[in-house]
Amino acid sequence: MSEITKDLVDQNDALPRNITLSESAIKRLTELFESENSKKMLRVYVNGGGCSGFTYGFSFDDKLSEGDHLFEIEGIKVISDDASLDLIGGSRLDWVESLGGASFQLINPNAKAQCGCGASFSV
Repeated sequence: MSEITKDLVDQNDALPRNITLSESAIKRLTELFESENSKKMLRVYVNGGGCSGFTYGFSFDDKLSEGDHLFEIEGIKVISDDASLDLIGGSRLDWVESLGGASFQLINPNAKAQCGCGASFSV
């Protein structure tokens, strides 16, 4: 197995060790970056806590740290640290607009359960 393949495939469950973006997420992130005239990247991470055990986090970052994985989708750069990627590898980031508001949501195939609002999950 090549080094690239090892980096992209979780040996435990064969889910991809990457994050993908929906068309609506690409559109919204492009708008955000263009409005700020920014070259920043979207950081997707996991914290302990929440009613189901883990919570998702999103922030903008301008540098890579040791252990980060970088994914570029249609010009949008997404980064995630190695520990978070163990929990969210294979996830798809979506931008959802509804009567209740608008937000980024992570569709995580690793989650075995999540809270009612979808902000926390367990594996």
